[in-house]
Amino acid sequence: MEIQLFLDSSQGDIAYEAVVVGEIEWSIERAGVPGKLSFSVVQDEVLQIEEGNAVRVVADGENIFFGYIFTIKRDKNKKVSITAYDQLRYLNNKDSCLYENETASSLLTKIAQDYQLKIGKIEDTHFILPQKSETNLSLFDIIQNALDQTLLGTGILYCLYDDFGSLMLRKLEDWKIPILIEKETSQDFEYTSSIDTDVYNQIKLTYDNGETGTREVYLTKNSEDIQRWGVLQYYDTIEEQENGQEKADKLLELYDTKLKTIKIKGAFGDFRVRAGASVIVSLDLTDTKLENYMLCEKVTHKFSNSQHTMDLTLKGRGEFYG
Repeated sequence: MEIQLFLDSSQGDIAYEAVVVGEIEWSIERAGVPGKLSFSVVQDEVLQIEEGNAVRVVADGENIFFGYIFTIKRDKNKKVSITAYDQLRYLNNKDSCLYENETASSLLTKIAQDYQLKIGKIEDTHFILPQKSETNLSLFDIIQNALDQTLLGTGILYCLYDDFGSLMLRKLEDWKIPILIEKETSQDFEYTSSIDTDVYNQIKLTYDNGETGTREVYLTKNSEDIQRWGVLQYYDTIEEQENGQEKADKLLELYDTKLKTIKIKGAFGDFRVRAGASVIVSLDLTDTKLENYMLCEKVTHKFSNSQHTMDLTLKGRGEFYG
C-alpha cells in the first residue's frame, strides 16, 4: 500500500509531499471527539508549515484524511511532530442557542453554516425536537443532545463524522462493513462486561411545573435488576413539551442492560472501518461465543512501511449488537 501525506505551505500555495519518520496514526471516535492525525517529519530548508495549514492523506490514490494542523513540536534533532484534526475540531467551540421546530439534521446544518464548516451528506432525521434552550455548551454537546433525543423518539442511532473535509450524518443501522474480525486476523483482544458505566435500572425524571408550583416526578424501574445489581439511577430534568413517562420508559429500555466491550489490537487494516460502522466479530469469549456485528466506538488506524493495522474498541449491550 502506498501512503502519501501532503502538507500545505504557510502561504497555502504549495503542497509538500512529506517524508514521514516512523508511524502515521489516525484515530477516530463515534461521538464528541474530532478525528486526529499524528505523525512526524524531519525539518529541512524546504518545509514551511504553521498551525492552521491543511493536511491530506491519500492511500493508493484514495482520499483518506483531510484536516488542519493544531500542534507542532520540534526537538534538537530537527524532528517535527505534528498533530492535526479534521473539521469536527471546531465543534469544540461553545455557544448557546434556543431552537424549536427543528430536527437534529436541520440543527446540525445551521450550526455548520454558522461556523463555516463544509457540509456533505446529512441524512434527514425527520423527528421534530422539543423546544430547547442550550446554554454555554460545546457545539458537540448541543448536536449530541439533539441526536440523543432523536434516538429516544425514533429508536434510530445516527453518527456525525468527517469524510475528507465534509461533515456527514449517517444512520448506523445501515453502516455495516463486511469484514471479519477473529482471533486469526488480530494480534490480541480484551473483553469486558460491566454495569459500571452507562447502565441504569431506575430512571427518574422531573419537571418543575411553574403553573401549579409543583415538581412532577416520572419514575420507572426494573425491580429484578435492582435486586441483582442494587439501584443504578439515571436522573434528569425534562422540558415542558416532553412526555416524561414515555421518555423514562424508553431510557430504561435503552440502558437497563450490561455494557459489553471488546478491544481488538493489531487487526488487518481496512480504511472502510470507521467509528460508527459495524464489523463482523467471531470470537470465543469464555462466557459466550460471539458471532455478530458489533459497533465500532473507536478506531485507530496505524500505517508504517506499507503495513496497515488497526486497533478497535467495539461495544454492544445485552447479547451484543445485532
